[in-house]
Amino acid sequence: MDSISPRLIVFDLDGTLIDSRQDLCNSVNATLKHVGKPELPEDVIASYIGDGASMLVRRALGDPEGDVHDEESVSGALTFFLDYYREHKLDYTYVYPGVMESLEAIRAARPETLMAVLTNKPVHPSRDICDHFGLSAFFFQNYGGNSFHTKKPDPHGLVTLIAEASAIAGSAIAPKETLMVGDTEVDVLTARAAGAWSLGCSFGLAPHRLEAAKPDFMVSAAAEWAGVCGV
Repeated sequence: MDSISPRLIVFDLDGTLIDSRQDLCNSVNATLKHVGKPELPEDVIASYIGDGASMLVRRALGDPEGDVHDEESVSGALTFFLDYYREHKLDYTYVYPGVMESLEAIRAARPETLMAVLTNKPVHPSRDICDHFGLSAFFFQNYGGNSFHTKKPDPHGLVTLIAEASAIAGSAIAPKETLMVGDTEVDVLTARAAGAWSLGCSFGLAPHRLEAAKPDFMVSAAAEWAGVCGV
């Protein structure tokens, strides 16, 4: 299948709509410096992104599975990270080339198709970033990693968006009428768990992890989204 005609398209944020790598890496290294640990290479930090702020900080502290017992230290590091990132989230972050044009093309050709954001980034910085770049105008909803009791790849957030979109559309939107767009295996697994289609963005933060997850569609640039959506 070369394309589909989705009634709902749900986008990840980091590594999909925006390149936030530099600001996230800087925030992690500032956190490591704050707690007296050596800084990490950017490629290493980038490989930790995708499962939310807490896991990003835990992995940077040397706790890849989230099993560390010193929760007080983790909590302090996470608080510092979130405070630092809140102030520096727009220092170097930018919208990927082709994103705005593709969103415009989809909206123009398929005005009935609803679009939303589902990220594991905390919801307030996610919404602030989308507001700053003018992305929010395309989306009826923007949910973050702290919007629900679970995060991706648990499908709860995506299922919730399908239900909300169905209410807006006035008729039920099926999972197979839904497309999840993201740059890591987390997004592919989320789509799969909900019964939706997945579109992988190889230009994002974790191309090797993404390829191994075998998304239904793969693009190398945001400009290709519209074609996958039959535009």
